[in-house]
Amino acid sequence: MLRARQKIGKYRILGRIASGPLADVYRAFDSIHKTRVALKIPKSGDHTGEDEFLHEVQVATKLKHPNILSVINASYIDDHFVIAMELGEESLADRIERRISSARALDLAGQALASLAYAHENKIIHCDIKPENFILFPGNRLKLADFGFAKLSLHTLKASGSGTIDYIAPEQAMGRPKFQSDVFSIGLVLYRLFSGTLPEWPFDWPMAGHDKLVSRVRPELALMLKKAIQLDPAKRYRMPYRCSQPARGCKVVRDARKNRKPGGHT
Repeated sequence: MLRARQKIGKYRILGRIASGPLADVYRAFDSIHKTRVALKIPKSGDHTGEDEFLHEVQVATKLKHPNILSVINASYIDDHFVIAMELGEESLADRIERRISSARALDLAGQALASLAYAHENKIIHCDIKPENFILFPGNRLKLADFGFAKLSLHTLKASGSGTIDYIAPEQAMGRPKFQSDVFSIGLVLYRLFSGTLPEWPFDWPMAGHDKLVSRVRPELALMLKKAIQLDPAKRYRMPYRCSQPARGCKVVRDARKNRKPGGHT
C-alpha cells in the first residue's frame, strides 16, 4: 500500500480513495501536467488482477463518451501496473446516502442510461453495474467506470459469475451474462436512487421502497424499472433504452422532469 506524499514515477500520492480485493485507488498529483488524477494500482503480486486491469484499459480506451470515465494513461512504474484516470468528486454510492432532489436524480438517471446504452451499442456488457462504479464530477456530470469485468458480446458468451452480489442478475451469477444482465443491474441502481431502498430477492412487485418511488416519479418510469428488474431476462428490455433510437428510457426521464407538478417532492 502506498502512503501519502510517496512518489511513484511522476505521480505524488495524496491519499487513498478506496481499497478492493484486487486493487487500491489513490488520489494523486501529476507533477508534469500539474493536475490531480485517480490512480488504480493492482495489489502487489496479484497477476490475475493485473490481467483484468489490462483488459479494463483496453475496453475503456475504445469507449469515448461524455458519460464514460476516461483512462488518461496506463504504464508500468517501479514494477507496478498503474492506471491514471480522471479524478471525480465522489461516487454515486456516496451521493445517494444524502438527500437528493427529484430533478437531480432524474438527470443522473438519464446520464447513467446514456453511458450504458453507449457501451451496449459497442457490444460491451459491463457486468458490474453498481453505484460505486458511477463517478460524479463538477456540474453534476456522471461517468461510468470500472470495465474490468466487461465482456465482448458474442453469439455464445460464457463467463464467470463476476460482479457485485447486491446488483447481479440471476443469469450472470450463473456465468451467463447478457445485455439484459446490465439492464437488471441498472434497474436496481435507479430504483435505489429514487426510492432510497435497494430491493432484495425475490424482487416481487411492489418491493420495499415502492411508496416513495411512486411519489417521486411518473408511472411510466416506475413501470420501466419494474420491467428492468424482472428475474427472467427475456421479460426485460434487451438494451437500456438505446439513446440513438431514440432513448426511450432517457425520454421517460426527460418527460418526467418536464412534467413534474408544482408542489411535488424535491
